[in-house]
Amino acid sequence: MRRDEFTVTEEEEISRFLDGMSFGFLGTVDPEGRPRVTPLNFVYEDGMFYFHGSYAGEKMKHLRGSDAVSFTVADEYALIPSYFSDPEMACPATSYFKSVTASGRAEAVSDLEEKARIFTRFMSKLQPEGGYAPIDSRDERYRVALKAVSLTRIVPDAITAKFKFGQNLEQSPRESLIKQLEERGQNRDQETADLMRKYCPYHQ
Repeated sequence: MRRDEFTVTEEEEISRFLDGMSFGFLGTVDPEGRPRVTPLNFVYEDGMFYFHGSYAGEKMKHLRGSDAVSFTVADEYALIPSYFSDPEMACPATSYFKSVTASGRAEAVSDLEEKARIFTRFMSKLQPEGGYAPIDSRDERYRVALKAVSLTRIVPDAITAKFKFGQNLEQSPRESLIKQLEERGQNRDQETADLMRKYCPYHQ
């Protein structure tokens, strides 16, 4: 069951999250109706997801049979142990995360200028330091490469986002959890504590 307090509807907030991520999971269905999930790199632009690959392969075979797809991106920030709130029961154990899921239709991209623009976006994520010639569809080296690689856009019918950072907690246990995360100080604990404050329902 979806908890309304965890849902996010602001496009700008969703876009910022997706712009900071480079990896997602594509859901397709084969001709026999069996589902498949494929991990892959992506970019998000103007409300659409893009991924690339070979023209051959299982996912492309699926898409030729049905263009209906789903796509999910998720980022786990912190594991929350049960003993942070209960010394005996395991029930409170959870994790805090951001996730976005889209469902829609896959479309092949053939326009070389659009391909060049989207692959430039890919490179800004995968190789932000540069070190390569600008991707230009008029450059014959890239023109050949752009024709040889497939690019697919997902046009969503629906996008849902869930950012879970303890919005359901009462003020006292929420503040206690923030303190414990900051004291633990592992990995992304401080970042998680900051996001708990940001999404605190008492300050909205």
